[in-house]
Amino acid sequence: MSQPHADVAILGGGPGGYEAALVAAQLGARVTVVEADGLGGACVLTDCVPSKTLIATSETMGILHGAADLGIRIEGYEGRLRPRQEALAGAARTGRPAGGPPGAGHPGPDGRPGSVAVDAPRLYGRVKALARAQSADVAARLAAEGVEVIAARGTLAGPHTVLAGGREITAGVVLLATGGLPRQLPGAEPDGERILNWRQLYDLTELPSELVVVGSGVTGAEFASAYQALGSQVTLISSRDRVLPHEDPDAAVVVEDVFRRRGMTVLSRSRAAGVKREGNGVAVTLADGRTVRGSHCLLTVGLVPATTGVGLEEAGVAVDERSFVQVDKVSRTSAPGVYAAGDCTGVLMLASVAAMQGRIAMWHALGEAVQPLRLDHVAATIFTEPEIATVGVTQASVDSGQVEATSVKLALSTNARAKMQGFRDGFVKLFARPRSGTVVGGVVVAPRASELILAVSLAVEQMLTVDQMAHTFAVYPSLSGSLTEAARKLMRPAEDTR
Repeated sequence: MSQPHADVAILGGGPGGYEAALVAAQLGARVTVVEADGLGGACVLTDCVPSKTLIATSETMGILHGAADLGIRIEGYEGRLRPRQEALAGAARTGRPAGGPPGAGHPGPDGRPGSVAVDAPRLYGRVKALARAQSADVAARLAAEGVEVIAARGTLAGPHTVLAGGREITAGVVLLATGGLPRQLPGAEPDGERILNWRQLYDLTELPSELVVVGSGVTGAEFASAYQALGSQVTLISSRDRVLPHEDPDAAVVVEDVFRRRGMTVLSRSRAAGVKREGNGVAVTLADGRTVRGSHCLLTVGLVPATTGVGLEEAGVAVDERSFVQVDKVSRTSAPGVYAAGDCTGVLMLASVAAMQGRIAMWHALGEAVQPLRLDHVAATIFTEPEIATVGVTQASVDSGQVEATSVKLALSTNARAKMQGFRDGFVKLFARPRSGTVVGGVVVAPRASELILAVSLAVEQMLTVDQMAHTFAVYPSLSGSLTEAARKLMRPAEDTR
């Protein structure tokens, strides 16, 4: 049965889809969103929101680990809380128990359980409850704007026809926001129990005692960092020379050093060839013949677009060699009236980028003035401990001569507030044009770098100069004071006009 004409039909209710729906509704369009798994999509239900919720708990454990250095004594401990691997080593030396698996509590100096415990069922329950609550908030926002939602999987029957839930929807504008799926490694298929992708972690009933993470990109590094702080013994398998191979090299070095100091095993230049169950654990076979064993294996080897069976060919929508939908800078596909946003496009897979792609698509499709997507202005954060936040030009582009810029890097250890809070690892880096002093990028490695990067992002977007940043008041003492100090170091003296 045909549906009366709808102005906009959106396949997918993640950030790209629901943000587009809100813009379209604001502009007076009739909007239908088709989403089978729940509003917010994978970002809210299984990816970004749950992982950052887990990381928030791991950050609290990290604070407790450093409590003794700040003059706080936790009953049952003498001095600094020790990572689990130190306790296990101590147990091996003394013959005493190590205090049980992680989740039962971090062992104290005598090998007995201490007063700090990770309640795994409660932790995972909170993660999933928060994700559901965020999804409900998205649903409420769409309902308040009059957006129709169909809880079904949708397919294209043509460039302006969507089939969903036994209905046929005709729309002048169609937006594809179908997202992506965890890439599977041949010979290492997840079973949801011991061999896992990142969407299956929250169904566990315990913290992995020995977690092997395959893949050292953003997702792998974040989960490795979080589980190490929560008390798991983590082995991170990286096929490259270092973790986070596509990030700022100075930042990656800091994070990898922190990983190793905290007891993580990082296997560089090591490629996983297969993973199999072995008793109550897993065995990861490396390409060079070595075997790494653990209680669980987490696969973080990338993402593939969820574009199969969507009807792209029927609608005349072109994809690239990896099946990502091809789009231009205003989110148009090769089919007139059909747009795409988010992970299905392969364009910088961030929720913020997906949302902006969706908004731009609606502004363009509905006749509003629009600025094309500018990827060089996107701020991004890696939620390791410490966090890495970046915006603008990269160190690689400066080193290669692609971008002409001067830079300065200030160690966080020189910042008064950092000293007060016991932060030792990290830095602030700014890039500026050598003559005009215009800020063109920056890197922050610090706790809450995700918050600190906004000042640099504003400077890049508004084309501010280091002089303007330097003349802006920063609170003393504050971590943000390092940003204005870096700007002062990049200021050029006024030219002598005599």
